[in-house]
Amino acid sequence: MSRADFLPPNLGPGRTFALVAGVEKYDISHGWDLNGPARDAMRFAQWLTGPGEVPPEHVRLLLSPLEPLALDWSASPGLAALQETYRPATEANVKSVLFDELPKCDGDLLWIFWAGHGFLDRSRELMLPCADALPGQIRHLNLDSALRWWRTDLVAHRRFPLQASLVDACRVDAPRDTRWNFGSTDYGGGATVPGRRQFRLYASREGEAAQNDSERSAGRFTEALLGALGRASVREGVAGLAGAALSIHRDFEELRERGEGWQLPQFVVDRDWDACSFLDEGLPGAFPSRAARLDQRAWDELGDLFEGRDLPRCAYEAYAWAFKVAGCTTPVRGGLPGDTLLEVVQDLDERQGGRGGLPLAVPFVRFLGARAGASDAAWAARLGGWVYATRERLVLPALPPPPAAPLSTVMHVRLETPPGGEDGFLARMWLRREVTEQIWESQAEPVPLDAVREELVRQLARVGGVLGGDGDAGRSYDAVQRIEFHVPYELLESDFDRWPVPRGRAPGRTRALGLLYQVVVRCPQEREDSVAEWRTKWRWLRAQGGRHAAAVRVVADAEVTDALGMELGAGAAPACVLAHTSTAARTGALVEAVLEGGVPVAVWRPGGGAAAGGLAELLAPDGRPQPGALDVLALPARVREVRRAAAGVTGGVEGNRQQAAGADRLVLLWDDPDDKLTLRSLA
Repeated sequence: MSRADFLPPNLGPGRTFALVAGVEKYDISHGWDLNGPARDAMRFAQWLTGPGEVPPEHVRLLLSPLEPLALDWSASPGLAALQETYRPATEANVKSVLFDELPKCDGDLLWIFWAGHGFLDRSRELMLPCADALPGQIRHLNLDSALRWWRTDLVAHRRFPLQASLVDACRVDAPRDTRWNFGSTDYGGGATVPGRRQFRLYASREGEAAQNDSERSAGRFTEALLGALGRASVREGVAGLAGAALSIHRDFEELRERGEGWQLPQFVVDRDWDACSFLDEGLPGAFPSRAARLDQRAWDELGDLFEGRDLPRCAYEAYAWAFKVAGCTTPVRGGLPGDTLLEVVQDLDERQGGRGGLPLAVPFVRFLGARAGASDAAWAARLGGWVYATRERLVLPALPPPPAAPLSTVMHVRLETPPGGEDGFLARMWLRREVTEQIWESQAEPVPLDAVREELVRQLARVGGVLGGDGDAGRSYDAVQRIEFHVPYELLESDFDRWPVPRGRAPGRTRALGLLYQVVVRCPQEREDSVAEWRTKWRWLRAQGGRHAAAVRVVADAEVTDALGMELGAGAAPACVLAHTSTAARTGALVEAVLEGGVPVAVWRPGGGAAAGGLAELLAPDGRPQPGALDVLALPARVREVRRAAAGVTGGVEGNRQQAAGADRLVLLWDDPDDKLTLRSLA
């Protein structure tokens, strides 16, 4: 805004109050810990008490830092004065400050600054977890409810006509999981007081994450905000918040234009002091351009193209590739925004595109057509025709070719119990690349598992020499990525991943199979009664790209009941189960429920027994289990990484932590119905 006549005439430092919070350490899990929010809060407090000249006693500073003794309070006298008065960022302290202490103050301007984690509930309200958040009770501040409360007559009529809320936190969907119990929080309120104005500036749009620079212990949003505020006084700062927000947008837009920051969060400013959006069309400089939208003809043709079509396996890959091609951020939340192709395209068409105004729906359809060519040439040709006609009509730039589907080499080992009950197993091995090739069979004679292991080692060396082009013992295993054991139910917990494999030239030197390859088990004999659920779940999981907030379910002892199998099979989700069971009997009952429910993927510890932190934290790529963060389709590779870390192969503190937790003792059930070996029985 160019004028500041909305400001109370006596507004100044003496009539300004603030809640400033920075949460780095959370009781719920060390995987939640962040490096930077406490320092961001201190830097904002430094601006308030420095250039802003707000008395330190007007600032309620709540900090829960990772390393309290490492905080530097010497930057300014005002900041030093807050060292003795700051409190932990617990829910009790937040509520005391926001609903008891500050409403009693006589002021014109309230600042709320928060740095830390942030989640959206089902009503799209922003929940900011406090330091004392626990798995069964995630204590938090419901910011939207709190701001509604502050607009009511529970705050004296003439106090705080201006309220500014600045949040450096993610706005991703909260998981719908019993372990993430936010509960229902509404602080109520009285009658709304006319004339109160609120300004909200968030670090991210709904569904997106806020970027944190852990090396510099700084949030990107806070960095840009303080840069825009500079040496402004409180009065100048509040009058110029809309301009500061635009400056932040321009900074990040320039990063994207230079190709340096397309992956950074996109920023949203809610309203200015007149309650009007000031980042829409008609405001020069807010954004260089807006994405083009599909015209009616394009929508009509897509309706015909997508009619009766299920989400294809590559749907999420196509969705993510559309953002990459357009040069903008892929939404953080895992999975697709809808259950049909038209819903996905509608989501894409409503989003901001990248440079050149490319509608995101066009590269999405381009990707679908490229991947459909091998299996459905007619549909692929129609999709390609739509892309060409739409580009010509809307004058859109050319698109690069989508990446080809990744190729892999997988060894399959099938074991069956002899029909006559003899000792040993009937065994057969296949090599699957673009085609499937049988490479060994035990004939009709049962063989012991040791003989199967010896033959597997020989076949791996042979295949490695042929495909890898190098028969040297130190490099002969690079051709095969994964080994899949198709086994009867009683062998599901066998330690195939611990089978010793000769490695290198030193006599007797071996490595465990699970350290060299991705090792999974399959149980095809137990799938006959749940084929429909099994295929539905796998098809849904592939369409979601392996990442979705509902894809994974953690099951503990208390949930293992006779009804669990039916419960797991009731819908497309979950497609993966993580078993937190305490005994072998409980684990067996849970695996039976997994097979009955058609769940294609499961991870558990042989014999039961949960480690500190749980499987969700152990398997998360960075140790931080967030909603949709666990990529189920990447679990074979991730479990191999965990096994290597537990064995000390990767070394470091993380490897030691996982080893102490027994992280190498994992079983991964991996039943892909699209990768079946439907050949004659081994009997």
